[in-house]
Amino acid sequence: MTEMVHGTVPVAAGDPILPRWWRTIDKWTMSCILILFGIGMLLGFAASPPLASKNGLDAFYYVKRQFGFGALALLTMFIVSMMSPQLVRRIATIGFAAALAAVMLLPVFGTDFGKGAVRWYSFGFASVQPSEFLKPGFVVVAAWFMAASQELGGPPGKSYSFVLAIIIVAFLAMQPDFGQACLVLFSWGVMYFVAGAPMALLLGLAGMAVAGGTFAYHNSEHFARRIDGFLSPEVDPRTQLGYATNAIREGGFFGTGVGEGTVKWSLPDAHTDFIIAVAAEEYGLILVLAIILLYCTVVVRSLIRLMRERDPFIRLAGCGLACSFGVQAMINTGVAVRLLPAKGMTLPFVSYGGSSVIASGIAVGMLLAFTRTRPQGDLGDILLGRGR
Repeated sequence: MTEMVHGTVPVAAGDPILPRWWRTIDKWTMSCILILFGIGMLLGFAASPPLASKNGLDAFYYVKRQFGFGALALLTMFIVSMMSPQLVRRIATIGFAAALAAVMLLPVFGTDFGKGAVRWYSFGFASVQPSEFLKPGFVVVAAWFMAASQELGGPPGKSYSFVLAIIIVAFLAMQPDFGQACLVLFSWGVMYFVAGAPMALLLGLAGMAVAGGTFAYHNSEHFARRIDGFLSPEVDPRTQLGYATNAIREGGFFGTGVGEGTVKWSLPDAHTDFIIAVAAEEYGLILVLAIILLYCTVVVRSLIRLMRERDPFIRLAGCGLACSFGVQAMINTGVAVRLLPAKGMTLPFVSYGGSSVIASGIAVGMLLAFTRTRPQGDLGDILLGRGR
């Protein structure tokens, strides 16, 4: 049956874990992630020194930290990708519970670092943004609930997952972090759609999201300021969006040249939220298109492999992780080119940030674990729920 679904992949029962992992892993996806991290390090050499200079630090202080964070993220990705889906589910559930508790306690123990949103825990030598770790855990837990609801006599898992999503969105909105809240809702919507939700219900949920955004606009100065800035017909050249827009325009097709960009000296978030502006200015549209192609390859490859997966939990969780990864990249680049309002969201594996890159490593590790080639079992056993 394996050959009929995935092609011939010789995996013996007692095969050592590393050879079995290497034969079953999606090498295209893994290669794209490694290339994205390499591009992130390359851009870090351009974007980080100005910030280090302003803070009186070694020129490559942030580059060294990013390399350390990235090495830890890649190691975590490789370890998680070797796990079975059942082990991934158990660990994700524990991690999700811890991250949710941390998000709930942010109003008491968190800090905003002067940015107007309480999203981080500061430990002096480092800071942690728990919402980054909440996302992959939520996707796996919600997929587990939805898959359980498809079993005979199963619980109302779709309803449970929806209530959980609303709770998370409420706490994220309190920070406020509407970007992460939208990403959580989007991930849940994708999995709900794959699980067989009627289109009318999804349209109703979209209407609820619009109503929620309208309410936030009239009741949150932080949210309203970003929406007004996005809708304004003219861009203030002294704002981050103004600097980013000018940098992208100056870069053209081939860029101004390595180290010749100037936006990194003006943008306070050039190494994080607006790293794509640095790429566009110094390396041009060519590098930006290459980065977009890498993200598209990860998402499309993963979804194609998941289409052949019979286990509903694996299929739902994998789709949620892949789409969340791709949409986060789309939001980051969309903000830089002013297609979307500013949301303070990093570019996975490219932007600087410990929480972001490590959480991305965990998420992609889960995705690689779910998309590994594996025997699909007999269809009758799966329909009757045997062999789990």
